[in-house]
Amino acid sequence: MSFTNLSKKTNEYKELKEKPHWQGPSAIKNTPKAREIKPQETISDLDIADDLNRGRVAIFIDGLNLFHAALQLGIEIDYVKLLCRLTQTSRLLRAFFYTGVDASKEKQQGFLLWMRRNGYRVVTKDILAVAENGKKPNLNVEIAVDMITLAPYYDTAVLVSGDGDLAYAVNAVTSLGSRVEVIGLQSMTSDSLIDVADYFMDFDSIKQHIQKDSHLGYSYRTSPNSQL
Repeated sequence: MSFTNLSKKTNEYKELKEKPHWQGPSAIKNTPKAREIKPQETISDLDIADDLNRGRVAIFIDGLNLFHAALQLGIEIDYVKLLCRLTQTSRLLRAFFYTGVDASKEKQQGFLLWMRRNGYRVVTKDILAVAENGKKPNLNVEIAVDMITLAPYYDTAVLVSGDGDLAYAVNAVTSLGSRVEVIGLQSMTSDSLIDVADYFMDFDSIKQHIQKDSHLGYSYRTSPNSQL
């Protein structure tokens, strides 16, 4: 497979070459593809907010990795705050959330429905089918394919994961000219992934901005009679 031909490939995202009607007037962008790529460095949340060269952003969230990071930090994630924090003032192309699912758990189905209705494109894999094969639910292939396929249409990829198996995909995306920001808990993030990313940000530095307020709660519903 040749990555250099991806921009010529006809796929379901072809229409994104034209400005979607909801994006507003076209603007001249100074994007990462038009500048020299900086050496990888660890950055703070404010650095992302002040960076005017992010261009169009695509977000790829490894749900299981994020769940374990939140457990380590002792917080519950507010997914509305998370999406706003990762997007900042940039133009959002897509925000993907990848997770294993158990169709028998109504509570989880309600959560995923809420996610779909609040800005996320949810990608799932059946946990039961995976468990029968003696494997853990892993959506790295799905994440890698989406990152590479969409690379011609975004300027910056925000990868929320610490899995070193995604390093090759990140390297491929940066080779195509896009910037990759990796967001993860330092203690849970592979050095190989940090090394190939353009920027790395530790979740610990932004936890106060993405945690759910203790006095607020969300109502995830699958039907009028079922509620978390």
